[in-house]
Amino acid sequence: MGGPESLSPPGATAFGPVGDRDLRVSDAEREHVGQLLQRAVGLGMLSLGEFTERMDTALAAKTRGELNAVLVDLPGMRVAGAPQPAAMPRPRPVPPGGSVPGLIRSRLSGVHRRGPWQVPPVLHLNNLMSGVTLDFTEAVMQTQVVEIKVDDYCTSITLVVPAAATVDLNGVDLIGSSISNKVRTGPPIGPLHLVVHGRVRFGSITAKYPLMVQWRRLLGG
Repeated sequence: MGGPESLSPPGATAFGPVGDRDLRVSDAEREHVGQLLQRAVGLGMLSLGEFTERMDTALAAKTRGELNAVLVDLPGMRVAGAPQPAAMPRPRPVPPGGSVPGLIRSRLSGVHRRGPWQVPPVLHLNNLMSGVTLDFTEAVMQTQVVEIKVDDYCTSITLVVPAAATVDLNGVDLIGSSISNKVRTGPPIGPLHLVVHGRVRFGSITAKYPLMVQWRRLLGG
């Protein structure tokens, strides 16, 4: 008779237990890391070149250890298989009438930003029953990635961007609302990249190129 059968504990292989760093990663995990890298660019932690390099590494990563390597030096970012660092501070609620840099707040109004207007790294939109148009084609940018935090009700938001720009609207929660993105989302991101997230209730968000750019694209192909 043969000897007793050897049973391996869960999470072990013939070569020993598999550590967190050796676990395979999914497309969803790679996408999540990409979102964290975009946020790091918006906060000024990474340059555009560093973002592109790390994004390439994340997309090619096969194990959790390889994926973690692009986040390990970014404070507040979650690294799988390691103790969770302190959470990044959440923005405080916008007080009525309070002074918040980058705040666009309107009630029953039309808001238009055109020409060489100053665009901060983070914009806060808090509007009620309004029409908001943000034209970035001639805007003066402080960063290549702009984060737009939306908390709007019954408001139509239009984002007009230059021809090479990219816009990510995947982080917006919709309640009785609609999104129309006529702009490339990236990656790779363009010289201007808008990352929009938050909540829109009974309203809409449209991202588009200027009319002349749209006509050239139609005529060119």
